[in-house]
Amino acid sequence: MDRGGCRLNGGGGGDSDGSGSRAHGMITLEDLESFSEDQLSDSGNGSLEEEGETMEDDEPDRLLHYWQDVARGHQVEVPRDMATPIQQLTTNNHGSHERESIPFTLITRKEKCGEALYEKRHYEKAYWACITVHEETYEQSICYGFMKLMRYICQQNSSGSYLGMTIPIVTVVRTDDMHHTLSRSVTVAYYLPTPHQVQPPLPYDTDIVIEEWSATIVYTRPFAGPTNEETILHQINIMAEVLDSPGICLNDSFIVAGYTNPAAANRQNEIWFVERR
Repeated sequence: MDRGGCRLNGGGGGDSDGSGSRAHGMITLEDLESFSEDQLSDSGNGSLEEEGETMEDDEPDRLLHYWQDVARGHQVEVPRDMATPIQQLTTNNHGSHERESIPFTLITRKEKCGEALYEKRHYEKAYWACITVHEETYEQSICYGFMKLMRYICQQNSSGSYLGMTIPIVTVVRTDDMHHTLSRSVTVAYYLPTPHQVQPPLPYDTDIVIEEWSATIVYTRPFAGPTNEETILHQINIMAEVLDSPGICLNDSFIVAGYTNPAAANRQNEIWFVERR
């Protein structure tokens, strides 16, 4: 598993697989982050409250089995050691821990007929935990990459504590020069919450790298719906058309930012173009 190429400036590109194919229905990064108690209640076995206090001891296994059932139908295996991270992430996301938004400064915003075409933003330098994966499909890569990040977020770090979720979760994707295909090299990245920016907890997993990403200017465009090879390439080409000077940005490395989970009626994402230095 490649540990490099995870800086916000896009780093080096990977080799494109050239196929442009995707496995339809593959479980996504958003799926692995979003399962809630409400969704478990819809699984046909009743709610956790209805099954009484005896269910509390079995809750980690029940959450794990639910994830495994969903993932298995999409050619992804969720290992047994994900039980604790799944429980912690689910509990904290619906409890006292609020998700922190990554801070930025808005420089300009271009609109047409009241619709946002893109925003130009400045992001300060910051620490990110990232992992680069090379699975057969984009969906598989973000799935396996995020499961590793989940373990890091949920106590498998040098602080031994739950770090907290931040949004968006971003993926760095690479394309060919014509933006026809995505590379199999996909980087999944997690912004360290503000309390951990001064001294980032170290991951136990050596595949995860803590990187200080330089201050960067990005051009962002919102889009709704699922994220897969087809939709990402489509959004990249739309963004290249609406930008006044696309040549000032990297041409083979882009960022997909995800803000909402698939339980939402209208998923919110952004495509980011990174300005050249």
